[in-house]
Amino acid sequence: MKFFLLFLVIFPASEIGLFLLSANWIGVLPTVLLIILTGFLGAALAKRQGIEVYHKVQRDLQYGKMPGDAILDGLCIFIGGMLLLLPGFLSDIIGLLLLFPATRNRLKPFLSRRLKKMSEGRRVKIIK
Repeated sequence: MKFFLLFLVIFPASEIGLFLLSANWIGVLPTVLLIILTGFLGAALAKRQGIEVYHKVQRDLQYGKMPGDAILDGLCIFIGGMLLLLPGFLSDIIGLLLLFPATRNRLKPFLSRRLKKMSEGRRVKIIK
């Protein structure tokens, strides 16, 4: 919990610092336009990938497979899309990492272990 509170202070402060650096480097208007552009591009990319994952879940269910991997992809895409909609360069970078399949596939094992650990610690209840 201490780390979460520390994160709530450091992350926004870092975003503000990057906004100021960007405004000094490329100007205020280009910085604002860049933030808006990443929001729109992130929403479009998340929508497209979300539809692909939805179809993958349907295929898995048709063939009688549990769509665990596809659901984890969907979770990553949802979080990545939300991060891209937030104004900020750090959140955009993390959001893009979660949206691109190559980097998402590298992050999924960590996320899977984390979710499993949370469910074993009874912080998350998985209903079967």
